[in-house]
Amino acid sequence: MRSRAGRRPLPAVIFLLLLAVAATGVWWNVLRQDQAMERAQAAACTTASQAPPSLDPTTVTLRVFNATSTAGLATKVAEALQARGFVVSEVGNDPNPDIQVAGVGELRFGPAGAGTAAFVRLYVPGATDRPDTRATSIVDVVIGPDFQQVASAEEVAATLSPLASAEAAC
Repeated sequence: MRSRAGRRPLPAVIFLLLLAVAATGVWWNVLRQDQAMERAQAAACTTASQAPPSLDPTTVTLRVFNATSTAGLATKVAEALQARGFVVSEVGNDPNPDIQVAGVGELRFGPAGAGTAAFVRLYVPGATDRPDTRATSIVDVVIGPDFQQVASAEEVAATLSPLASAEAAC
């Protein structure tokens, strides 16, 4: 019979090393998943911070101008925007004929109307921004030659719903 002092602890050492490797693997996986979740949350928060504000259209005042050769287009667009709840204070031809409007159209606004313009852009997708120096939050919707129609309430809701879930993730 051998004494305890002469035994080799090799099987026990190997078992402990395997346990240590397994524990390290588990912790590595947990930390990696945690980092992935943090990155996903940061991305959601970035999306939410860039999202247009969700405003009540009845609090938004617009002026609608036609920069095309199609007669009555500003009136049709103004009626569509009013049907969605916006307040339209003025309708007519573009008061700045020197500015060439291309594409869907332009949203003209001052610093106070930047958030309002971001909200209005949901209803006039593809419109470009033309900031100016006005002090009010009134936004001018200038219709361009490629304009098709005002977005429906369902289209706007579909655009806002992923942004709302991103906001909730923050």
